[in-house]
Amino acid sequence: MSNSSATGWPAISVADAQARLTAAGSPFETVLRPVRGQLLKTWAKGPQTMRDVLARVREHGEKTFIVLEDERVSYGDFHKAVSRMAAAFVAMGIEPGDRVAVTMRNLPEWPVTVCAAIAIGAIATPLNAWWSREELVYGLKDSGAKVAIFDPERLARVAEDLAGLPALKHILVARGEGAAPLEAQIGPVTDWAALPDADLPSIGAPGAAMGPDSAATLFYTSGTTGRPKGAVGSHRAFTSNILTQQFVAARAFLRRGEIMPARPANAPQRATLMAVPLFHVTGFSAILTPLMFNGDKLVLMRRFDAGQALALIERERISTAGGVPTIAWQLVDHPDREKYDLSSLERVAYGGAPCPPELSRRVREVWPHAAPSAGWGMTETCAVFANNTAEDYLAKPDSCGPPTPLGEWKVMRPDGTEAATGEVGELWVRGCTVAIGYWNNPQATEETFGGGWLRTGDLARLDDDGFAYIVDRAKDMLIRGGENIYCIEVENLLAEHPAVDEAALIGLPHRTLGEEPGAVVRLREEGTADEAELRAFVAARLAGFKVPVRVFFAAEALPRNANGKLIKAELRERFAQPEPA
Repeated sequence: MSNSSATGWPAISVADAQARLTAAGSPFETVLRPVRGQLLKTWAKGPQTMRDVLARVREHGEKTFIVLEDERVSYGDFHKAVSRMAAAFVAMGIEPGDRVAVTMRNLPEWPVTVCAAIAIGAIATPLNAWWSREELVYGLKDSGAKVAIFDPERLARVAEDLAGLPALKHILVARGEGAAPLEAQIGPVTDWAALPDADLPSIGAPGAAMGPDSAATLFYTSGTTGRPKGAVGSHRAFTSNILTQQFVAARAFLRRGEIMPARPANAPQRATLMAVPLFHVTGFSAILTPLMFNGDKLVLMRRFDAGQALALIERERISTAGGVPTIAWQLVDHPDREKYDLSSLERVAYGGAPCPPELSRRVREVWPHAAPSAGWGMTETCAVFANNTAEDYLAKPDSCGPPTPLGEWKVMRPDGTEAATGEVGELWVRGCTVAIGYWNNPQATEETFGGGWLRTGDLARLDDDGFAYIVDRAKDMLIRGGENIYCIEVENLLAEHPAVDEAALIGLPHRTLGEEPGAVVRLREEGTADEAELRAFVAARLAGFKVPVRVFFAAEALPRNANGKLIKAELRERFAQPEPA
């Protein structure tokens, strides 16, 4: 890339910036280490396991860690709660490798439970709190969770099914006021508040040896077969994000010909507005883990509301906001935005869904002092694998950026050969932060991770600077506001309706969500069903974000190619009209 402004930006290429920042002796020095049979780049310095992160957490003392409405939790109190929960798990007989399921909305108890489980060598298993009853039961059963921690809403959703899960030995409820009547259905439920007042001083159970590449988490992602798959993440995968975030900021400064200034010891505490679920790797890995290590403040919301978010940015002096493009759009478009003091914002970051170039321009227009930032990653990469920020993002707003120093990628043709620069193919990636594989699913693991490369299912092209442009998805999937929807899951369910002969799910354009699911169905000759009935049929069995917002009826057979595959381009051209202004 040549200089593109009067100030001489960029002062240095991306490749040269990365080489300087990762050189021997640098804070971001990288070294090759053996990781699951491959020599991969890793950070030479920095925390290696989540226990290292928790040791750092203890040093933050009485600084504010979590804010939820009028509730405030200090780092010291959080560390004590993690220690208490870890001791409770050990007393329950939870051993290294056991799965600990966590099913709740964003509450302070969520990170306490997850961190305590990981610290004793168990595998933390966050389940999607938006899932339906059937989906939650599947996650509990597939993971073989030995203990599960719920909030009252999720507990009530699956109460009558828990007796049929023999591996589940212990059930806990956080904030369980009103949950007592459920005990008659499911047996003893331990209230979080009633846990013994004990602790593990080192927050580690005897015999729970762990290393950077030990299994730490099990995050579920939907699959093209219609059943969610659990991606197993290592300690290294999540702790690596701490230095990755710092590196991306340092790269932006170096591209301007500047050195990133050290943060003064007396600087105000940075704060992040958490507007995405913790049960996604973005929430846990890209936001929570680096934030904990750095001693920043996490501000939670019961439910995202753009007006309330603007008030919180002013009240809590939020420095980072965003999550998915939907949230950024709502903040910049809110009619009351100018009524609030938003001068504390330093970064507006988002990813997880298509990001139109217009969004980066709007963010810079509204907050000239805040760097827009977008990234790319997936559950199988344990969050951010690439990042595009600051001037680079403004110059290439339709790119997700170059990979982080720990990752590499290539674009592959269908015949297995590597594509040329600028040519579209499937994006393959590898690195030490890529998931270990799929839980209890060797066939899917081989298909996706075999040969040392993760086949992402995204169609992309690379430019001369190594920036990637995601142009389509090889997998039949929609992304609605950051939530993956695999079409076959909804299509198979619609096909179970007695009136439906065939069904196809297509993406309907939406300005802020990116796209929404729409169903095209053809009814059987004698079948009768209307739009409301079919939407209700799906809503009773799948999470709300997977329910088609529209159902279109086709009089003829849906178009298919010679191999019998649906030709969705024709369906989109006919039915997927742009969202009305």
